[in-house]
Amino acid sequence: AIDQVGVPLQVAKIMTYPERVSASNRDRLKRLVMNGPTQHPGANIIRPSGDNAFTKSLSYADERQRRKMADDLKVGDVVERHMVDNDIVLFNRQPSLHKLSIMAHRVKVMPWRTFRFNECVCAPYNADFDGDEMNMHLPQTEEARAEAATLMGVTSNLVTPRNGEPVVAATQDFITGAYLLTQKDVFLTREAFCRMAAYLGDAAEHIDLPPPSIFRPHQLWTGKQVFSLLVKSSHFVDCSVNLEMEERNYSKSDAMAYFCPQDGYVCFRNSELISGNLCKKTKGGQKGGLYYVLLRDHGPGHAARCMNRLAKLCGRLIGGHRGFSIGIDDVMPSPILLELKRELLEGGFSKCDEQIRLYEAGQLPLKPGCDSLQSLESELNSVLGEIRRKCGEEALKKLPWHNSPRIMTECGSKGSDINISQMMAILGQQSVGGKRIQNGF
Repeated sequence: AIDQVGVPLQVAKIMTYPERVSASNRDRLKRLVMNGPTQHPGANIIRPSGDNAFTKSLSYADERQRRKMADDLKVGDVVERHMVDNDIVLFNRQPSLHKLSIMAHRVKVMPWRTFRFNECVCAPYNADFDGDEMNMHLPQTEEARAEAATLMGVTSNLVTPRNGEPVVAATQDFITGAYLLTQKDVFLTREAFCRMAAYLGDAAEHIDLPPPSIFRPHQLWTGKQVFSLLVKSSHFVDCSVNLEMEERNYSKSDAMAYFCPQDGYVCFRNSELISGNLCKKTKGGQKGGLYYVLLRDHGPGHAARCMNRLAKLCGRLIGGHRGFSIGIDDVMPSPILLELKRELLEGGFSKCDEQIRLYEAGQLPLKPGCDSLQSLESELNSVLGEIRRKCGEEALKKLPWHNSPRIMTECGSKGSDINISQMMAILGQQSVGGKRIQNGF
């Protein structure tokens, strides 16, 4: 979940929490003392109460000695037990640039040797998974735990105090998955729809099956109906969302103000998705998006719950159900595009040669406030920049709708038109500080 952090087993055995023995937890702590320092969950140290009591380390005790120590536990003794699931820890990535660079997470002890967390929380930490190191601190008193969970918990910090925009929001795969599932042509059988519903709720909650969109000749549900379940899965959930916004791919139609041929007008009515593809504006960290409305109208609990369910649904949809990848074929230019590129380049280069000839003959018209060399540079830059722009436009026109880079660009999960044009058509004139690269250093 967005408020969890995966902690390696080795770390959980070293980081301990001093828990005081009471009548209610004595049996549990006895079991931990019996397990000792090597078996998780266990304990490392016992600090008996009393003025001249010695601290006992369990590292040097055999099984018989540990059993005796467990039997001798009294109310008031302190047992330094291993970190366990749902302990509150502080998680931080340096450099800490704002208060959301350090937040409180709940522990999930897992195998392997890395810290792991939900990608939705990458933005406040500015984290990318290329070997980033992060720090984890285990608060040592009940007061510190309560304070951290209340003031620094991820769910309490979904919006940035800088400008009130959501900073913990869907990203990358989750946006792509939402966009693919809410296309107009996505229809699901009863089995497939129920599987999607099980994906988003871990198959552990009651879900009201909505009536199908198509009854004859077969019953079919739409991908948009799956997203209505994200917000409100059953009549037990008291959460009503009303939202209208223009998505990235919105283009206004003359016939009706709200009708978009690309299905770019998103409309939620009473938590039901009526129309629209869900892209970055709805699922990302914009004001007025789905998470912003949930947070404003129903509190952080509902917003975090919806985010967790989206992450589970889209992760499982893209990873195990549909698949989504990019290969050389996706950016291979067609023969028509190669011919068009050749014509554009020849036209552009001949224009540049003409400008250079005029400059050498001293006949180049000067631009306001420029000498002849500056005028030439400015002219060449604009001609060569225009070639890249035209090549990019043509490359995008020639791509089919199911092309992976195009999907990512359209829904806003990653990349831009320039990235596609540079992969498919032409690198273009490189400029540094608005000028072409100069000779020398």
